[in-house]
Amino acid sequence: MLELSPKTNLLEENDYRYSLQDVPEPILYRDVYNYDEVPKVAFNHRRVPMNMPEDIWITDTTFRDGQQSVNPYTPDQIVDLYKLMARLGGPYGLIRQTEFFIYSKKDREAVERCMDLGLRFPEITTWIRASKEDFRLVRDLGIRETGILVSCSDYHIFKKLKMTRRQAMEHYLATVKDAFDAGVMPRCHLEDITRADFYGFVVPFVNELMKLSQEAGIPVRIRACDTMGYGVPYTEVALPRSVPGIIYGLQHYSDVQSEYLEWHGHNDFYKAVANAATAWLYGASGVNCSLLGIGERTGNIPLEAMVFEYASLRGSLDGMDPTVITEIADYFTNEIGYKLPPMTPFVGRNFNVTRAGIHADGLLKDEEIYNIFNTEKLLDRPATVAISKNSGLAGIAYWINQNYRLKAENMVGKHDELVQELKLWVDAQYEGGRTASLSTEELEEKIEELSRGKLRRHD
Repeated sequence: MLELSPKTNLLEENDYRYSLQDVPEPILYRDVYNYDEVPKVAFNHRRVPMNMPEDIWITDTTFRDGQQSVNPYTPDQIVDLYKLMARLGGPYGLIRQTEFFIYSKKDREAVERCMDLGLRFPEITTWIRASKEDFRLVRDLGIRETGILVSCSDYHIFKKLKMTRRQAMEHYLATVKDAFDAGVMPRCHLEDITRADFYGFVVPFVNELMKLSQEAGIPVRIRACDTMGYGVPYTEVALPRSVPGIIYGLQHYSDVQSEYLEWHGHNDFYKAVANAATAWLYGASGVNCSLLGIGERTGNIPLEAMVFEYASLRGSLDGMDPTVITEIADYFTNEIGYKLPPMTPFVGRNFNVTRAGIHADGLLKDEEIYNIFNTEKLLDRPATVAISKNSGLAGIAYWINQNYRLKAENMVGKHDELVQELKLWVDAQYEGGRTASLSTEELEEKIEELSRGKLRRHD
């Protein structure tokens, strides 16, 4: 049957529907996933069209997937982070949702306290065991959506669940019916989709979900979960690893609308951010992230990264306040005791710090030469230099100007007497065997001595 597509304004075939392939043995894609070798990227040279949705947004799993890899957050910490997340997402709610556990008394206390704040965004959702009792608990809390685990690769169906594909599908569909019966919108987490038989199981299963949704009159959200980080953003890659192919297939063959399609990725192969951006570009409205990327193994998609990815793709932050990212990083460090790797983009201690003298010379002339953007404006993090044996005169001058917040008329240059004298002292430290960078306290003490107390911070 041919229909005129409202998206492309072209005649398209839409009558073909894939059927479940209930194979007797699991398909494990051993040519791609040989456990004793690095997973391979196979190409089939099939292209699918980009299809950026009109609206895209971020969802969060800090209090669910993120919390599984650190010490559990206290209710107070969850409330604080939730409020920071709301401020970061801005008035238009570009951080659309966040998901919570509700198993324990502390979990439910955190949920109820966040709900009592009366914030529209992020919307509070849950992740539960697939049982009628838990669905009723979600409904009684006044939460309209919950996540349900529906693992879709044969690795999980055959090896973990010890089921056939048909048995797994029937089990999952019965669970989703229970959610509909309780009046709860299910968010189906298609775990391990990048090792699944896409057209033999995933698409037929999602088609059945869409039928149930129509019958119940309740939407169903589809979360494509790249559980092991195997997804690949390149064009013309073969399934099951192709992120464009997965998003296209769910839309074209299962009629999943962009607003109900979400990508959840992991960073095992350093592709989490690229894969998430690709999911946006090819039709998913939502990308599921966690604050600072904290999550299983190598972590989830860093939420703060997608804030800037959004601005890169849309040309605007659309009300998001990225300075809150620095507050969030400080909160994790100072209140939770989480140790951030210092080179982490946007939040690490050294992300906009330079040690090379030649870079510092460029910063002294114009910080735009060596800083990625105006980090002081966008992140409340001015570009800085660390004073070490490689800093040079320019690095020392830049450090003094930045640390003492000197304005143009008071700024020192690399030929100033104070800078020259401090450089001699710094060189002497390293000639004496020192290897570590000099601390702020050490430098300020020496500057106090050399300037005879005349140099003061200009706040």
